[in-house]
Amino acid sequence: MAINLDKLTGFHQKALNIREEKMEVIAGNLANANTPGYKARDIDFRQAMQDARSQQSGSTMTRTHEAHFSGRLSVNSFDVDFRIPTQPDTGDGNTVEVQAERNAFLDNGMRYQATLQFLEGKLKGMKKALSGGQA
Repeated sequence: MAINLDKLTGFHQKALNIREEKMEVIAGNLANANTPGYKARDIDFRQAMQDARSQQSGSTMTRTHEAHFSGRLSVNSFDVDFRIPTQPDTGDGNTVEVQAERNAFLDNGMRYQATLQFLEGKLKGMKKALSGGQA
């Protein structure tokens, strides 16, 4: 019986990739906190995972018109949306809320570490199974 590593690590690998992209987007927001007119961006993790699952199962959406997906950027196949600010505009058009971005960065970092630990556990279990229970 062949071992399919994609089935073993697929979910966690996709989650790790999305978390990594989200970290880069948040870091970009923090780097541009003082840039006039900069609009904070974000990746919706749940939506990105649903999109990854639908691509994995083979049921992908077909784009039938140029304007159907306007207003979104695609970074490594993840949709990046503009974040809706919770605080009023400061007057310079910048929508980055530094404290919210820091919190999102910390939260995403912890979830990234948890995903790494789950992935490590899967690989340790596979190693143990391949070595006959002696890891």
